[in-house]
Amino acid sequence: MKANQHILIIGGGTAGIMTAAQLIKKNKNLSISILEPSEKHYYQPAFTLVGAGTYDYKKTIRLTKDLIPKGVKWIKDFATEILAEEKQVKTATSGNISYDLLVVATGLVNDLDGIGIEGLREGLEKGVVCSNYVDPNKTWELLQKFKGGNAVFTQPTTPIKCGGAPQKAAYMAADYFRKKGISNKTNLVFATPGSVIFGVKIIADSLMKVIGDYNIHFKTFYAPIKIDSDNKIVYFKEVSTGENKCVVNENNILNEKHTGNEIMEIPFDFLHLAPPQAPPKFIRESNLVNAAGWLDVHINSLQHNKFTSIFGLGDVAGLPTAKTGAAIRKQVPVVVDNILKYLANQTVDNQGYLGYSSCPLVVGYGKMILAEFNYKNEFTPDPKLKQMLVFDSNKPHWRLWFLKKYMLPHLYWNKMMKGENV
Repeated sequence: MKANQHILIIGGGTAGIMTAAQLIKKNKNLSISILEPSEKHYYQPAFTLVGAGTYDYKKTIRLTKDLIPKGVKWIKDFATEILAEEKQVKTATSGNISYDLLVVATGLVNDLDGIGIEGLREGLEKGVVCSNYVDPNKTWELLQKFKGGNAVFTQPTTPIKCGGAPQKAAYMAADYFRKKGISNKTNLVFATPGSVIFGVKIIADSLMKVIGDYNIHFKTFYAPIKIDSDNKIVYFKEVSTGENKCVVNENNILNEKHTGNEIMEIPFDFLHLAPPQAPPKFIRESNLVNAAGWLDVHINSLQHNKFTSIFGLGDVAGLPTAKTGAAIRKQVPVVVDNILKYLANQTVDNQGYLGYSSCPLVVGYGKMILAEFNYKNEFTPDPKLKQMLVFDSNKPHWRLWFLKKYMLPHLYWNKMMKGENV
């Protein structure tokens, strides 16, 4: 390995810090910098629980300076452009930073203006609409104020971090309304642009039972396109074809309307959604992305498909699997191994990432399903976890809730963020 080779990591989130921590554990003499503007780091998996009033938001926050691994330099600045041919990254205030190897771990951003939901920003700013992705405390506030009517939960057509989170919010709300004694005055709606509740059949079967138990109106092929905050109406575009066409019955309990041009209107008294999400602008406008606008990396090695000195992982990567912290947990060791091989002029041959991701699906207070799967949408429960739990994780169980609320945050802060494989 050549001396003084510089590894630059863009992003001080889960993927960036885990990669730096594992690299420095392997070789304390490596020259590693993390380019990250934020002073705070958030444990976002707990936002669903914050939005349901069962987790302290303050406990999701740590200072970035306390998480940067010892021996790694923190450059507190924004990346503005990647010059891959020159092996440089432009920054907002620190000039151009040169690298020998670049790790792109920027995550994604909420797009409240640019991708197709008219009135979204206005609705959020007025406090008429809520989102655990934006402000989970606001979700909890509006849940407590809700007295009955239409409670609508939806998600965009774009990929989003933790794709199961919008339906988790619906299940937690349904259980909260039940405990509050207003279920008989509430019409719960979960509307999705997709065709199924979950892509893994064994998990979908369990979730459909949950939906039936809560009497949720489950609407497929519904893509949200507009929010009228003043009149409290959410508009959906039908994205089905042929025999899957959506049908709206007259005098329906939701007062839903089909207004022509395949547009559905649903009045709401409570509206929660995941906003459209995308890579940061400087990534989208670079020559590093695929046709869909995501970082173009090999799906198994996570090396860039065009520029061999670049690796990418986490939510920004164009991978056909769910964007979760659990996915990052499996991606990082592969990236680290390949980086060390690249720096040593060895063949970058670790193709060990097979698309593993995991979605802890809380389905009520004290109940959770753990969906684990790969690129093939096969249910792939962790053998160690299954041995410890001694039951099937594809069905709701209180022990899984304990895992979500207590064990996973502990593992995140004390193991993952410190470079340990878990």
